[in-house]
Order: sequence, then C-alpha cells, then structure tokens
Amino acid sequence: MRFEVSDMLDERDSEVLCAIVQSYINNPDPVGSRFITRKYAFSLSPATIRNIMSDLEEMEFLMQPHTSAGRVPTDKGYRFYVDYLYAHGRRYENRTFLYEITKELESIKNDIDMLLSEATRKLSNFSHYLGVALSPKAGSATFNTIKLLKHRRHHVVAVLFTDEGLVKNKVINVGCDLTQRDLNRTASYLNSEFYGYTFNEIQARIIKELAEEKILCDSLISRAMAICRDALSSPYGDLFISGFSEVLGLPDFSDIERIKEISRAMEDKRLIVRLLDKLSESAGEGVQVLIGAENSLAEMKGFSLVAANYKEGRRPVGSVGVIGPTRMDYPKTIAMVDIVSRFITQVIEGR
Repeated sequence: MRFEVSDMLDERDSEVLCAIVQSYINNPDPVGSRFITRKYAFSLSPATIRNIMSDLEEMEFLMQPHTSAGRVPTDKGYRFYVDYLYAHGRRYENRTFLYEITKELESIKNDIDMLLSEATRKLSNFSHYLGVALSPKAGSATFNTIKLLKHRRHHVVAVLFTDEGLVKNKVINVGCDLTQRDLNRTASYLNSEFYGYTFNEIQARIIKELAEEKILCDSLISRAMAICRDALSSPYGDLFISGFSEVLGLPDFSDIERIKEISRAMEDKRLIVRLLDKLSESAGEGVQVLIGAENSLAEMKGFSLVAANYKEGRRPVGSVGVIGPTRMDYPKTIAMVDIVSRFITQVIEGR
C-alpha cells in the first residue's frame, strides 16, 4: 500500500489532527482543546484549536463520544495520521527490538515453523497486540526430501524439506499401523519419484495416478501416494498466532463485548488466514496497514492489521504482522513488523 496524504487539510490542521491522534494513542481518553494547547507548541488559542477540532469532526476525521467530551479519532483519522507520518518521513526506530530479533531468531532460522512461531511471540511481547504469521504455501515450493517418522498408532510425522530450505512438519493418520521400516521404504520411493518437482506438480500427478487402478495393485506405491497427498493437503500456509494475554491487558478490551470480538477472531482462524493470504498474493511493497473498516472481512472491522510479506527474491511467499485495536501505536508497530519481515526474507534468501 502506498501512503498518500489527503490534500483536504492544510499543514496546520494536519499537525493538529496528528497531535490529537497521538495523544489518544498514548492515553485512551477523549482529547480536549485545552490539553492540545498545553501539550503542543502550536501557538494557537484553545478557541482556535476547538474550531479546528470542530472542522475535523465535520470532515469525519474525529468524533465526539459525548456532548461534553473531547474528541477521538475515527478510522479515517487514523488513516490520515499513518499516511502523514510516512509522507513526512517520521519513522520509529527500535534498536532494542532489532537486537532481540537478530539475537534470538538467528539460532532457529533453519526451521521455518519455529522461526515464525518465535517471531509472532516477539512481536506480541514488544507491541502488546496479537502477533500473527502465515507460513509459505507449499504449492510453488520445490520438493527435495520427505522423512516419515512413526508417531503413534496409525499416525506418522511427515517432515518435508524443500529446495528453498524450508522445513514443514505434519502429523498424518495413515489408517493402519506401519513399522518404521515400512515408512523408510515409502519415503525412499517418494524421494526418488518426486525430487525436483513443485508441490503443485506432485499433487497433479498424485491425483492422476491414484485414479488409475493399476497402481492399486502395488500397496507401496498406493500408500506412498496417499501419504504424500495428505502431507500436501493444506491449501494455505500454517497460521501462527501469539499474544492473547497481552491484548487482554489493554484498556481497549476492558469490556466483555470487546473481549468476545477478539476471541471470535482468534477462534475462527480462517478469518486471519484469509486476510494474510490475500496480503501475500498482493504486489504491495513494505508494510501494509488496514485500519478498522478498511478490512475486507466484517468480523475484523473493529481491529487494525499491520502486516508485511516476506519474500524469496521478488516473490511473496508468506506474511507476518500484528492485529490490535484501531487505537494502535502505528509508528512503533509498523517499524517492528518491517524489521521482522525483512529478517525472515534475509533468512529465506540466505539458504
């Protein structure tokens, strides 16, 4: 998403609006004209500030929750604030977070699942919002090796390695009790047959060959095809999410209805997957911000998403970000998501 500042406001009104938004982010109480006059060096009287705030309310950048209260930002107000900061190069730097990410994620960079899980935890710990990440889709990855490990009765663990250096694990119900020797033979067959194929190509071949009765006569091939099909069955990447306890500590979730909203979003993970998957398919550069009603899903319109793709070359392969209230510390969150997405991109491209 490109950040563009609306030409509806002059510089003075823009600065006042950003001051109100920042004040409300810092403290979730309606912002009054006297507070802005005392807090910021605008050299304007409280009456002038009040008139500006009234104009901003008419243009729907602000709203007044109660007649005698100050103003709070609308989704449109937050959007202007984010765009204005980007247009004026006002970036937040978090060297502590950069150091923590480099230090702690470096040791687990060879396992993409562990890397994404820890990245979401770090994002949540530092932002106090939900950290989320979507792992790469398997379809366009190139098969290198599969290992099959006996897990428990009727279940095996399939460990997939790709030429891109990604590792994916999945527990599969095979419907019978196989020995480790059986699994080794099955994995050996799959490795010899599918090395160098993309996962999409493998799935197409499996569908074709399972439909041909001749392979049913060979139990090894039939079993191998069925296991590989199940290992590649997910149309999306895996979702990683962390930080529900962090969110509950925010004043934005002090009432039960707001808690129910965030709980429903977490329980129906398909909502978050759909948002992140749509983001990973876009050509957007850098961090993208969806504020409140800008979210395409009705269930997410009470929240903001700050996310970025991580890439292999120029191709987006997954996404990582943060979900929180619309009253979000956008500069800090954008900076953190940018750091994490760049780090994961470097890991993938450095394999």
